[in-house]
Amino acid sequence: MLAYIFRRLLLMIPTLFGIMVLNFVVIQFAPGGPIEQIIAEIQGTAVGATARIGGSGAGDVSSAQAGSAATDGQSSYRGAQGLDPEFIKELEVQFGFDKPAHERFFLMIKNYLVFDFGESYFRDESVVNLVIEKLPVSISLGLWTTLLVYLISIPLGIKKAVRDGSRFDLWTSSLVIVGNAIPGFLFAVALIVFFAGGSYLDWFPLRGLTSENFDELSLFGKITDYFWHIALPVTAMVIGGFAALTQLTKNSFLDQISQQYVLTARAKGLSERRVLYGHVFRNAMLIVIAGFPSAFIGILFTGSLLIEVIFSLDGLGLLGFEAAINRDYPVIFATVYVFALLGLIMNLIGDLTYTLIDPRIDFEAREA
Repeated sequence: MLAYIFRRLLLMIPTLFGIMVLNFVVIQFAPGGPIEQIIAEIQGTAVGATARIGGSGAGDVSSAQAGSAATDGQSSYRGAQGLDPEFIKELEVQFGFDKPAHERFFLMIKNYLVFDFGESYFRDESVVNLVIEKLPVSISLGLWTTLLVYLISIPLGIKKAVRDGSRFDLWTSSLVIVGNAIPGFLFAVALIVFFAGGSYLDWFPLRGLTSENFDELSLFGKITDYFWHIALPVTAMVIGGFAALTQLTKNSFLDQISQQYVLTARAKGLSERRVLYGHVFRNAMLIVIAGFPSAFIGILFTGSLLIEVIFSLDGLGLLGFEAAINRDYPVIFATVYVFALLGLIMNLIGDLTYTLIDPRIDFEAREA
C-alpha cells in the first residue's frame, strides 16, 4: 500500500502541472485583463464588481499620471488610446506583463512549489492571507453540509431500498425530486423569508458567521452563536444536496440486494440487519464513497457561492468569483492550484477508504 501511495503522490505532480498549464493558457486568451481593469477604473467606465486599486498594486500609480495623455500614444490594450505610453509600460512592469508568457508561467510554478502565491493585484494583501481570512466560512459551510448530507442520505437511501415500492418510498421520493429540482439558493431565500425576519419569524440572523460581540461571549455562548449563524445557510445547502446521494445510495443497495450472495446469507438464517450491514453495506457503499472527494470539494469551494452572497458570508467561493470578474490573476491561479491539489489528495483518500470498507480491494495488485 505504501508503494501505491508513493506512486499516486508522484502522479500528482504532472497532473497538477497539466491543470495549471491549461488554466494559464485559457486565462491568456480570455478578453480583458488587470491592465484593462485599471484603464477602465481610471476612465470611469468600470462597472459591476470592478476591483479596487490597492496600495501595493496599481494603486501606487495615481490617476493623475493617466491624465498626462499623449494623443498620439498607441497601445494594444482596449481603451488605452490617449493614455501616456510610459504609464502603460509602468503598469506592465508592476503586473509582470513585461515578461514573455512562458517565463511568467514557470516563475509562477517555481513560487507555487513553496506555496508563495504572491500579492493580489487589487487588494493590498498577500493571496495566502486572503485565503486564510476566507477559509473559516468555506470550511464551516462545506464541512457541516457534507457531514449532514451523508448522515441523512445514507440511512434514508438504505431504508428506501429495503422498503422499495412502499408508501414510505413513494413519499420520500417526492421529497427527493423536489430537492433535486429546486436550486439551493431558492431554498435559502425561502428560509430567509420564513425564519430570518423576512415576512414571518425572526429567529435567525441574516448575515455573518458570528455576532459582533462574539469575543465577549463564554465558550458555550460562542458555540451557540456560531451554530445559530450557520443554521440557515447549511440547511439550504443540505436540502439542495441530499437528493442525488439518497438516490445513489438506494440504487446501489437495490443492486446488491438482488445478488446471489445476499440470497445465500438469508438462506443461512442470518438476520436482515446482519445481511444488510454485515454483507451488503460494504459493497453498496463503494460507489457512494467514490463520489465523496468530488462532492466535498464541490461543496467546499464552489457550491456555496450564491449561499455566501445571500447570507453575506465572505468565503472562498465569493473570493474566487470576484477574482475572476476583476482579472486578479494571482488569486485566480492560487485558488485553482489549491483546489486542484486538494482534489487530488481527496481522490487518494477516497481510494484508501475503499480498502478500509472492503479489504479485498488491493490497488497494488491491480496495478501490477
